[in-house]
Amino acid sequence: MTDNAVAPLWTPSADRIAAANVTAFRLAAEKRWGVSLSDYDALYAWSVAAPDQFWVSVWEDGGVIGQRGERVLVDGDRMPGAKWFPDARLNFAQNLLRSRDARDAIVFWGEDRVQNRMSHGELYRAVAHLAAALREQGVQKGDRVAAYMPNMPETAIAMLAAASIGAIFTSASPDFGAQGVLDRFGQTAPKVLVACDGYFYGGKTIDVLGKLGDIVRQLPSVKRVVVVPYVHAEHDLKHVPHALMWSDFVMPFHLVDDIAFEPLPFDHPLYIMYSSGTTGVPKCIVHCAGGALLQHLKEHRLHADVKPGDRLFYFTTCGWMMWNWLVSGLAAGATLLLYDGSPFASDNGVLFDYADAEHMTHFGTSAKFIDAAAKFGLKPRETHNLASVRAMMSTGSPLVPEGFDYVYRDIKADLQLSSISGGTDIISCFVLGSPVLPVWRGEIQCRGLGMAVDVWDDEGRPLRGDKGELVCTKPFPVMPIGFWGDDDGSKYHAAYFDRFPNIWCHGDFCEITGHGGLVIHGRSDATLNPGGVRIGTAEIYRQVEKLAEVVESLVIGQDWPPQNPNDVRVVLFVKLREGLALDDALVARIKQTIRDNTTPRHVPAKVLQVADIPRTKSGKIVELAVRNVVHGRPVKNQEALANPEALAFFRDRQELAG
Repeated sequence: MTDNAVAPLWTPSADRIAAANVTAFRLAAEKRWGVSLSDYDALYAWSVAAPDQFWVSVWEDGGVIGQRGERVLVDGDRMPGAKWFPDARLNFAQNLLRSRDARDAIVFWGEDRVQNRMSHGELYRAVAHLAAALREQGVQKGDRVAAYMPNMPETAIAMLAAASIGAIFTSASPDFGAQGVLDRFGQTAPKVLVACDGYFYGGKTIDVLGKLGDIVRQLPSVKRVVVVPYVHAEHDLKHVPHALMWSDFVMPFHLVDDIAFEPLPFDHPLYIMYSSGTTGVPKCIVHCAGGALLQHLKEHRLHADVKPGDRLFYFTTCGWMMWNWLVSGLAAGATLLLYDGSPFASDNGVLFDYADAEHMTHFGTSAKFIDAAAKFGLKPRETHNLASVRAMMSTGSPLVPEGFDYVYRDIKADLQLSSISGGTDIISCFVLGSPVLPVWRGEIQCRGLGMAVDVWDDEGRPLRGDKGELVCTKPFPVMPIGFWGDDDGSKYHAAYFDRFPNIWCHGDFCEITGHGGLVIHGRSDATLNPGGVRIGTAEIYRQVEKLAEVVESLVIGQDWPPQNPNDVRVVLFVKLREGLALDDALVARIKQTIRDNTTPRHVPAKVLQVADIPRTKSGKIVELAVRNVVHGRPVKNQEALANPEALAFFRDRQELAG
C-alpha cells in the first residue's frame, strides 16, 4: 500500500494551471465538441469514452502536418485489429522539421569533452544531405536503416533522413557487444548501417571500429556503412566492409537544401524497437509513424507541458525507447539537449552543470540516477541554480517515496516531478505526470489521456487500493503494428492478449491509489509468491535501499524445498558500499527494516552479498535472469546485459543449498 501522506509534495499554482497546454486543450475541446470538461478527471474520462473526438483534438492541438482524412477509428472494438486514421497521409520527419531558423534545434554534450549545437536550419540541411545520399544508395520505403550510435546529433539526423523517405529506423547503442547487435539487426536486415568510431564513458575512450567490422561481415543485408567521427581524428576503415566516412557519403549532395518528404499512411512503419532479450532473442516490435507522432505530441504537450522554445533533456542511450521519445520533442517546438556518456562525469555533477549552462526546462532521468545522487550526498539545490527547470521526469524502475523526498529537498522544491511508466512495447507511457495535478509522495500522478488504463485482479475485476495487473481495455494509436517476422501475429498476440482476451495486459504489478495516482510494484513476472501471497519486488527494494550501507539490491523467489518444491522462499542479494562486508548485525537490520515497514512475508529467508547486480543496457535489473541462474537454468541471451559477468556472483552459491 502507499504512504498515507496528509498533503501533496507539490501543488501547481493557479497561474501555472492557467498557463498549461492541457488547460488550453481542455477548453478548446469543450468548444470543439460541445462537452463539459471541468477538470483533469473529466478530461480523462472523455478521452477514453470518446477516442475519435479526443485523438482528432490531439491532431489539431499538435498542428500535425498531413491529411487527416474523414475516418478516425475503424474496428475500434478489436485489440489487436483496430485501425486509426485509415485515410490519413503524413510524414513523421516533416512534422519534426517544421522550422529552418537559427534557433537551437539540438545541443550536444559528450561527457565534459565534446560540446556542439545545431540550429533548426542546420539540422534541416543535414537531414536533406543525408536523405539524398540514402536515396542515391537505393534506400526506399520499407527498407531498414540501422544506427549503432551514441546519443548524438547524427543519430537524430539519420532517423529523420530515413523517415523522410519512408524507410524504417532501428538503433542500438555502441556498448552492445557484437552478438547483441547481430541478435537485433540480424533479424531486421538493414540496407544501410550508420555507426560511430567509438564513444566516451567515465573519462575513457572506447573504440568500436574493430567490433564494427566483425558485425558488418555477419550482416549480408548491409550495402553501405556510414562511419561518424566522434572520438578519433584519423580513421582506417579498411577492416570495415562497405564503409565510408559520413562526410564522404554526403559530400556529393552538399548543395541539396530541400527534402522530398514522402506522404505515407498513418500506420506506415517508422521504428523497429527491441525487447530486452534477457530470455531469448529479442522481439522486434514495429511502431507506426502516425501513432508515435500523436502519442508523443500528447505526452510532450499535455503531460510534460513542453512549449515552443523549451529545452528538453532525457538521459538515455539509443538502445532505449526514451531516445525515440526524446527526439519527438522537436515536433512540440522544443530544443533537444542530448548527452552521451556517464551521468556522473565531472565529479558527479555533469547533468546539473548541463541544466544550468543550457537553461534546461525538462530534466529526464532514471530512478536509479536519483537514488545514486542521494547516496552520493549530492545537493544540487545548494551547488546549482536550476532556475529554468520546471519539470523532472523519472523512469526505468519505480521511483520510491524517498526518491520523491530527495528531489524536493535537495534538488528543487518547485517543480513537477513525474514518475512515468510504459515501455518499448508502446514506445511511450501508460501512466505519467500532469502539470495541473498535485504530486503525492511515491505516486505516479495519473493515467495517460486516451489510455483506458485499469488494474485488474486475476479474474478480470477492477481493483482500487490493492495490487493487480496493469491493463488497457481499449485500443490506442501507438499499439505496435506487430512484431517483425511474426507473419501470423501469434507472438504479438501471446505477448499482450493471452491473459485477458481483447485486453492489453502489460505485465506490470500495479495499484491505483485513493488520489487517482498509481504505484508500480514491479514486473508481474518477477513478483514473489511466498505462501501464496503476491509481493512486488519494488516493495522490498524500497526498504533495503534506505540503508546507508546498501548501494543496490535484487530479490528473487527460490523454489523451496528444492527436492520437492511447492512454495518459494524470498532470497535477497545486496551490493554494499565499497569496503563493507555483510555481517549478522547488518542482516538483522535489513530483515527488521523490511518487517517493520512491510509484512513478515516480505522478510527474506536469506540475505547474501554480491559484488554487482546484473542489469540490461538500459539499466533495469534482471530478476528473471538471476532466478534462472540460481535454479541452474541457462540464461539464453547474456549479450543483452550491460554486465553479464555479474551473473557469476549468483551461480552455485552454497548458502542457497540449505
